[in-house]
Amino acid sequence: MILPARPALAADRQILHNHVPAAAATAAPIRQLSRQTNLNLTIGLPLRDREGLTNLLQQIYDPASANFRHYLTPEQFTQKFGPTDADYQAVVAFAQTHSLVVTARHSNRMVVSARGTAADIEQAFHVTLNEYRHPTEARTFYAPDADPSLDLTTPVLSINGLDNYVVPHPLLHPMALEQANPQLTGSGPAGLYAGKDFRAAYAPGVALTGAGQIVGLLEFDAGYYQNDITGYESQYGLPNVPVSAVLLDGYGGGAGQGNTEVSADIELAISMAPGLSGVLVYEGSSTDDILNQMAIDNLAKQIGASWTYGIDATSDQIFMQMAAQGQSFFNAAGDDDAYSGAVTTPADDPNITIVGGTSLRTSGAAGSWVSETVWNNGAGLGTGGGISMVNPIPVWQQGISMAANQGSTAFRNLPDVAMDANDVYVLYGNGTSGAFVGTSCSTPLWAGFTALVNQFAVSNGAPMAGFINPMVYAIGKGSNSLGYSNLFHDITVGNNESAASPTRFTAATGYDLCTGWGAPIGSNLITAIAFPEALRITPVTGLVFSGPLGGPFIPASQTFLLTNEAGGSLNWSLVNTSPLFDVTPGAGTVAQGGAAGVVTVSVTPAAAGMPAGVYSVPLQFTDLADSVVQTRELTLAVATPPMFLTNPFVEPMAGAGFSYAANMATNATDLNFGAVMTFSIFNGPPWLSVTPNGILSGVPLSTNVGNNWFAVKVTDTTGLYSFAAMSVNVRPVAPIELQITPEGTNLLLTWTGGIPPYQVTMTTNLIASPWQSIGNPVTTNRMALVPNSSGAYYQVRGQ
Repeated sequence: MILPARPALAADRQILHNHVPAAAATAAPIRQLSRQTNLNLTIGLPLRDREGLTNLLQQIYDPASANFRHYLTPEQFTQKFGPTDADYQAVVAFAQTHSLVVTARHSNRMVVSARGTAADIEQAFHVTLNEYRHPTEARTFYAPDADPSLDLTTPVLSINGLDNYVVPHPLLHPMALEQANPQLTGSGPAGLYAGKDFRAAYAPGVALTGAGQIVGLLEFDAGYYQNDITGYESQYGLPNVPVSAVLLDGYGGGAGQGNTEVSADIELAISMAPGLSGVLVYEGSSTDDILNQMAIDNLAKQIGASWTYGIDATSDQIFMQMAAQGQSFFNAAGDDDAYSGAVTTPADDPNITIVGGTSLRTSGAAGSWVSETVWNNGAGLGTGGGISMVNPIPVWQQGISMAANQGSTAFRNLPDVAMDANDVYVLYGNGTSGAFVGTSCSTPLWAGFTALVNQFAVSNGAPMAGFINPMVYAIGKGSNSLGYSNLFHDITVGNNESAASPTRFTAATGYDLCTGWGAPIGSNLITAIAFPEALRITPVTGLVFSGPLGGPFIPASQTFLLTNEAGGSLNWSLVNTSPLFDVTPGAGTVAQGGAAGVVTVSVTPAAAGMPAGVYSVPLQFTDLADSVVQTRELTLAVATPPMFLTNPFVEPMAGAGFSYAANMATNATDLNFGAVMTFSIFNGPPWLSVTPNGILSGVPLSTNVGNNWFAVKVTDTTGLYSFAAMSVNVRPVAPIELQITPEGTNLLLTWTGGIPPYQVTMTTNLIASPWQSIGNPVTTNRMALVPNSSGAYYQVRGQ
């Protein structure tokens, strides 16, 4: 076949690398893909400030950081790190200009979903789409003959959907019932594990059920029969958990070839967390579309993916967004024993948790845990594990001895954790049942277990677990006083060796490349992940003291409370290096379940001599059992920014009168309208509180002495300026904004806007008293005020 010659690249054309599968780069094409073939694409845009996001994630998952588990909302993530709206619209316009149909726009602006014919895609990205023979699977695949290029200056990160070399594969494998181990003691047929067996083994005696939590499942073009789910729940005495499908990329939701996998994932997640508020099953054809929808929905805080599937640079950005939002993402490690070469994606991604498999043995139906070994059936089917060939070792995986487990100190190792992947009963296919194996069993179990963790955290006023790897590896390396052996079942028997990899890997004490750190030990691990540092210090945000030059500063004193979330007694100490604060005591002991330790912080006399400014200093607490240091900020605000209130940011309706008055003497601010309008009120310095604040529109107005009023409470928390008051009249053409600033023992009235000369008037009662001129006309925009103990309103009008 003769292919058309490729034109020379334009000078301003951007090229997206790594979009041609290696098999396509080295093989001869069979034919050109039919030009009428319709393909779904997801065009990914790069984040703004990826380095800043990386740094923030390190802080979010560092117990010693003030940002520890301070997660972002999807809106906050987009505002801080999402591509700009201008860039996003430019990519949308590019797609539409090249005859691609934009099928979805995403609120985080990271992905543009589009659809087009092969002919239009070839023209848009300057490629030829060919068909090739797959080197390992009995099928053909299509792929571009070269990396795509775009006549677009707006940066693009990746294009997903230009090839189908990697198609999603579920990791659930059937097993004949007659092959089941005769020693099995589960609740299902032939002793298979089902229903309450998993909670009895991994969360014995735990009352938590996952209440209030939602599990998300990534399932691609595969659906489920609700009859199977409710039948499984009925068969094993489980509550009916609501299950909903989220359909993407035009998928209709029918139960396809992956139905067995979907049913297993739902049933196992519910088995571990039977009180879930719901299970969301995300179904579609595009990896990035599904992942991105999970991130922007931000409903499921624990997500399971029991498939292997292709990912790109945009997928990894989405994993980072999930971590920043406190979402836990679990992916199956794979079922072909140890990896002897490249790791099947996404099992080596550093921003998600990879789950290996074990063979579980219990004391009986719904019985206690007895033992676990590495899952390996000896026929090339066993838990995945290995070393990434592309991703460097993450910081949380560093510092582990790899001498015994054959792991790498330079590249990402997998898996991270494990649970049962053997001898599992599944109801599927609208009434069919069977025995199954695979790390696709252990993955939804971990998602369900994390729902228990998050329920516990939320019920105790703590943030959810989020990306658990930093915490899990810290536990394995000895950061928790309970000890690793009391938190994980360390799997030390078995291997995932195979004919393809006959010498790797063997289970070892501690971390290994068969089952990671192992399987959870119920309530101990739930508590350890929910409260990762035994020394719990509240508040987590630090303390603020404020006041004018020379003081006094308020409040007079504040406290930290210290509690022990581990066993026994815990000794702690603190370091305070600032002469501005007195902190006592400097050390102490707290017992688990005992009275909280109280640390009192107050401002020293040295603060009275500080010039205006904001002074923040760290206060460091150390858990002497594990040497973990936690920092809390102490802040002194001296004569912080001037007291101010802001006028409406839109003008009133034509001809409508409007005045704005603040009376600090009566702690009330009134807005006098001639018409309903939109206005804004914003807080000033820490010692001025305004409620409500923000943007208000179409506010219902009350009637007072013949005028319409909307009351806003204003409180001067120092009490020093209770006599201060101000008002401004806004005209349709020239609004004026006022602010009152402390100036020594007096006040300074300044304003912006309006046209001079100005008329300044004053009254002590806005309603009953007439306005009195106090110096007109005024050509400057400032005037010194003498404090009036009875409270006065000042009004400024321009021409």
